[in-house]
Amino acid sequence: MNNKKTANGALTTKHWLGYMFGDFGGCMTFALMASIFSIYCTNVLGINATVMGILTIIWTIWDAVNDPLMGALMDKAFVKHRNKNGKFRPWLLRATPLLAISAIAMWTVPTFLEGIPLLVSLFSFKILYEASYTMFNIPMGSLLSAMSKNDSERASLSSARGVGSMFGNMIPGMVGPVIIGLFGDKTSTGYIITGVACAAIGFLVCLLHYFFTEERTVVNEDTKADDIKFSDIIDVVKKNRAFVALCIHGICICTMQYLTENISMYMYSAVYNDVTYKTIASALSAPFMLGSMVAVPFMCKKLGLEKLIRYSLLIGGAICSGLFAMHLFMEVSPLVHGVILGIGSGMAMVSIQMQWGLVGEAIDFNEYITGKRTEGSIYGTFNLSRRIGQTVGLGFSFFALDWIGYQPLSEVQTGGTIFGFKVLCVLVPAIFILGSWAAFKFVWNITPEIRSKMAARKNTEAVAEPAAEPAQITEA
Repeated sequence: MNNKKTANGALTTKHWLGYMFGDFGGCMTFALMASIFSIYCTNVLGINATVMGILTIIWTIWDAVNDPLMGALMDKAFVKHRNKNGKFRPWLLRATPLLAISAIAMWTVPTFLEGIPLLVSLFSFKILYEASYTMFNIPMGSLLSAMSKNDSERASLSSARGVGSMFGNMIPGMVGPVIIGLFGDKTSTGYIITGVACAAIGFLVCLLHYFFTEERTVVNEDTKADDIKFSDIIDVVKKNRAFVALCIHGICICTMQYLTENISMYMYSAVYNDVTYKTIASALSAPFMLGSMVAVPFMCKKLGLEKLIRYSLLIGGAICSGLFAMHLFMEVSPLVHGVILGIGSGMAMVSIQMQWGLVGEAIDFNEYITGKRTEGSIYGTFNLSRRIGQTVGLGFSFFALDWIGYQPLSEVQTGGTIFGFKVLCVLVPAIFILGSWAAFKFVWNITPEIRSKMAARKNTEAVAEPAAEPAQITEA
């Protein structure tokens, strides 16, 4: 069993805010990938939807491959070099400027090109952006385990990340459609302004994430570079059933998330003929989202993380299923559609906001059963499952645009196309939400008894560690 050194002191407000800034800053650019990137490519750049589906699969396969590799690289690099600034934080500082630069290039350069040069530039900058985001996101996510020392701190930091994710997704999601609507959703100006502004804000917030965080739990010196292998993740999948449940959840919930976000702009544009309804609906749903984030930590103390996530998914799936039934039997106004879908998907998104605490628990469980603590490898592989969900959600939605007969240049869509958008935007996400619920209901296996055994072993190790050797965490 690997020993660990732990920094003195409790989790502070500065730590909480610092961790919140991580997903806040990262999502400022990444949220645009799910909400407006698709319509930017088809309606502004004029790329065929099937071609976009193929490109999306290639992009996401690349991103899926580099996620676990980046995690394993960080694990190996730290045990080899022992960076005084920590295992994960140095990577944040390297990735932040790359993330901003590649995001700005992706939203600007292709608009000045046509044909093959346009496709080559878009493909290249998207590859660079995804690599930069991976370099930032893997250490940011892994940092939760390195910052927390117990279940309470994991839940607190999960809540912080959830709040950051909410703001990071909400700001581009609400402001972007308004700016795009002012200039027209078939011209490039609004997209460029939105992309550049989000990249600049994200850059500043990501820097705050670096300076406000601290690695409070680090791997001790008895772990050698040769102890960490890229093949370790195979043992994790074989032995760690809780991690497998998280991966199933990651695929299902990200399919829901990216499919809903990708199709919703088309839904408002093609079915309701005004993309600004998306902003209005998001604003009306915002109080519910804020209220849920305030309530979640208190509910977590009463129910526990896993049970809270299960209940949220079940309720969210039921709400989305009910909305689809409404579409079958009546005309649903854009605001009613947006608010109900926002609440239903918002309930499901609680699982995304709070899943990071369960990832930390799966890391502890893996250390308990294998004797190795490899946060980067496990988080990177969990991100692989999320990328698979992203691929399914985005790729399927692009191909589905052709299947349902969507015509980008047509002012009026056929009845079959409109019904197809309702199925894609409401029913299919509901199915995947319930699939995520099933993963926690039937596959997750960390019981209260196992938690007690894990805690007992941690306490035994803590007593055995020399009290005179607290970790020395040095700021950059």
